[in-house]
Amino acid sequence: MKEINSKDRLKDIEKRIKIAQIFLFAVFIIITFYLVMLQIFDFRHYRAKAQNQRLTKSFIMRGQIVDRNGIRLATDQTSYNVSVHRGYFDHTPEELAEKLAPLLQMKESDIINTINKGSIVILLKKDVDRNTVAEIKKLGLREVCLDKKTERVYPQDELAAHIIGYYNPDAETASGVELTAKNKLEKVENKVVVQKTPRGDIIYDAQTDPLLATTPQIGETVTLTIDSAVQHVCERELMNMINEKKASRGAVIVTNPRNGEILGYAVYPRYNPNNYKKTSAINLKNWTLSDVYPPGSTFKALTVAAGLETGKIKPTSRVLDTGKMKLGNWTIQNYDYHKHPNPGMINLVYLLEHSSNVGSANVAMMMTPQEFYTVLSNLGIGKKSGVDLNGESSGIFPKAFTWDKSRQATMGYGYGASVTAMQMVAAVGALANDGVRITPHVIKYSPEEAEEKIEKVQAISPETARAVTQLLAKSVSNSKSHINLEKYTVAGKTGTSRKPKEGKKGFSEELYASVVGYLPANNPQLLIYVVIDSASTGGPVWGNTVAAPVFKEVANQCARILNIPPDKNVVE
Repeated sequence: MKEINSKDRLKDIEKRIKIAQIFLFAVFIIITFYLVMLQIFDFRHYRAKAQNQRLTKSFIMRGQIVDRNGIRLATDQTSYNVSVHRGYFDHTPEELAEKLAPLLQMKESDIINTINKGSIVILLKKDVDRNTVAEIKKLGLREVCLDKKTERVYPQDELAAHIIGYYNPDAETASGVELTAKNKLEKVENKVVVQKTPRGDIIYDAQTDPLLATTPQIGETVTLTIDSAVQHVCERELMNMINEKKASRGAVIVTNPRNGEILGYAVYPRYNPNNYKKTSAINLKNWTLSDVYPPGSTFKALTVAAGLETGKIKPTSRVLDTGKMKLGNWTIQNYDYHKHPNPGMINLVYLLEHSSNVGSANVAMMMTPQEFYTVLSNLGIGKKSGVDLNGESSGIFPKAFTWDKSRQATMGYGYGASVTAMQMVAAVGALANDGVRITPHVIKYSPEEAEEKIEKVQAISPETARAVTQLLAKSVSNSKSHINLEKYTVAGKTGTSRKPKEGKKGFSEELYASVVGYLPANNPQLLIYVVIDSASTGGPVWGNTVAAPVFKEVANQCARILNIPPDKNVVE
């Protein structure tokens, strides 16, 4: 019985072995058939697939950024990373070190140690210039790999840093014009595609054009509206005041109010875009676009404009100024109340010249909240200006239905809303431009591009804009302010506002000192806005003592640079 069982088991094992052999033979036949099909009948598909893995775009350099006069502000600089490939060694590490050390300005021992510690592709040095690479190529070392790359360079260092921005090719991050004009800076007519070896060498076949394959493609040049001479003046005068008053922040913005072109745009804190990786986030931020603050008395020009536009006042109107008034639990008082306790019925020139809070509050309350809100909104308050830079805020501008009497009154003298510096530039620019608000911009556009990029809105009537301009010009001419220039008639307004507490309700003891004005008043060609944040030394902090001196220097020097004829009769 045992013998029979043993024979049956052997037969069963033999049967299983035969089945396994048949299965393995079938698998072998299938694999053989697949390889035959792959190599004989379908080779073109896989050859193309292998070629595609070697395809790469030809070398593309970003276009330059230049100012309105063609001065270079940003450009690409070519450099190389020098490596050695162990798979192509014809020389010993010692021989390579002896040849490369003088050119790479490295110690032979350092090169030898780097090679001995490396694996297959061994990096010896980054950012080697083209002249050095040319000398290395003359050595004819097969094992040396030269990895070509570009580095963004800013020849003017800190000049206009917040406008130009920075570009990080490794992380594909950017700011300023480097970001907003990215498509143009990287635009090339025909992107050339070539095949390369793992070492980065071009594979030349019948379709390869040697000239196109080896010539770097360069993006388009972007021209800015910025004038480097004006920009330098803005930055220098701003820094002089920042250092003198030990202020924490500041800005000077100069525009042509007729077309919205920004001619100068200084921001502090500033940074050097060549070293942006080592710069703090605070310095990198363009706070004039992102941060908001109460504009203070510069806003009174907009309040008067709203009163005239709605017909609640006329240029010859008089407004009651009691020096102090109370609305609920809120007391409104003029800054010079103790000197002029009860001015009485004042005209609009007096209101602007003496910066009457009570007079401005009374003008504001002559309108309904919706009427006042509509005019301010048309002037751009509560909206992004549309400037062609990143990071812009809309400001804080409560809807009219939320206003109580206190909100409406304080709105009149610049405390009901919070604005950005660029919003104030756009709004006052409309006063200087016959009521037309134009999108401020730093990029010089073609007529076709301007149609798409630059918005023009009739915010208020030309008659209202001209009337406000005349009132502002008279108020400046009557004053002893620094913005009362010797050669030019200026329509402008100074302002001082308390700085809100961070993360809390109420205001701190720190102040914003500001001034906005345009000249010549009868034909505005320059609009200048200056704001200084938290000046702490050197006497009283007012718009007239801190911001106005900067305005005066910038206005006089820019008018000279731009050759603007004086409109006052000056005896030489």
